[in-house]
Amino acid sequence: MHQLLGEYDCKIDEKGRMRMPSGLIHQLGEAGASNFVINRGFEKYLMIYPERVWEKITAEINQLNLYNKKNRDFVRYFYRGAQTVSIDKSDRILITRRLLDYAEIKKEVILSAFNDRIELWSKEEYDNLLRNEPRDFSDLAEEVLGAKEDNDAGIS
Repeated sequence: MHQLLGEYDCKIDEKGRMRMPSGLIHQLGEAGASNFVINRGFEKYLMIYPERVWEKITAEINQLNLYNKKNRDFVRYFYRGAQTVSIDKSDRILITRRLLDYAEIKKEVILSAFNDRIELWSKEEYDNLLRNEPRDFSDLAEEVLGAKEDNDAGIS
């Protein structure tokens, strides 16, 4: 899948429709994506997965042993609220009221595209997230990426 990238300001209309930004549609077009699954994020946002990405993720999740209660709980929470959507001829997607309510999305939203997925945040929540950015991003980078480098080098 093509690497998605960018941050986009969008609006949700009274019917729950959101026009996908042309820059993002262009990126998705390169990957052949016009069908998506929208689901609850791990925090208070929605995650938009291109259909091919969703299929890869769910194939992995479907391998979980459902006789294990933690696995069953995870599967229930992960799939809860998931919906399939397609971009219409006006470049819009329709999002259910239940999902919009979960993420406390009213009208103004931010799409944050990275890797192979897109986060959909209420503008207010996204701004709060950025206000709580770590004081020293370099420390966080060292903690997250520095450990990876050590492991890649065979250092335990």
